[in-house]
Amino acid sequence: MAETLVLLHGFAGTRRAWDAVIECLRGGQRYRPLAVDLRGHGGARDARPIGIDACMADVGAAAPARFALCGYSLGGRIALHVALARPQRVTRLVLVATTAGIEDPRERRARRDADEALAAKIEHQTIAAFADCWTAQPLFAGTPPEALAVWRTDMLRNDPWALSAALRGIGTGEMVPLWDRLGELAMPVTVVVGEHDGKFRALGERMAAAVARGELIVVPGAGHGLPRDAPGALAAAL
Repeated sequence: MAETLVLLHGFAGTRRAWDAVIECLRGGQRYRPLAVDLRGHGGARDARPIGIDACMADVGAAAPARFALCGYSLGGRIALHVALARPQRVTRLVLVATTAGIEDPRERRARRDADEALAAKIEHQTIAAFADCWTAQPLFAGTPPEALAVWRTDMLRNDPWALSAALRGIGTGEMVPLWDRLGELAMPVTVVVGEHDGKFRALGERMAAAVARGELIVVPGAGHGLPRDAPGALAAAL
């Protein structure tokens, strides 16, 4: 019987961000995919409060008693919290282009300030204007045109005010760093990164090395946006 695989999207995405990966998994016998919207995004845009604990509760409520868990970027941070809080329920953890947090308090405070500034800016933009600005970041350089079109369509399912609230509630600056807790993870942990995603490749190497049953998979030719840029390779890793 196929096991439920819970999929958590990145910031400004929705559960539909996983459509291409789910299509690649279709027909497989191992997993039954379950993509969910995180608070402040998609169908959960109006759910309040937006915080790590509330997001963890949502995942726990949506999933069966035992499940595999995969998160991308923001979703990876939430997934890491879930796995540490509910290890008896998570059979396998897959972390895609994500981090265990910012350790230095000054850097974390600076990131929190930057997230607040961005949140204030987003509130005065249309979702289309935000999508144009977000996709133009150097982090996403090299996104194939067809993947960019699908990604932008997904972002347009969101609301600027809700995304602002999500930045303030579950942004990287708000996250308690979990590096010193990675050794608690007893389930198999697969960390997936893009070959050309320098920052997150280094973070991924460190995370995989810190876990007893950790595995690192580097996707050749890929950058940060793995679910949309390399869905087949990500599905194979899953």
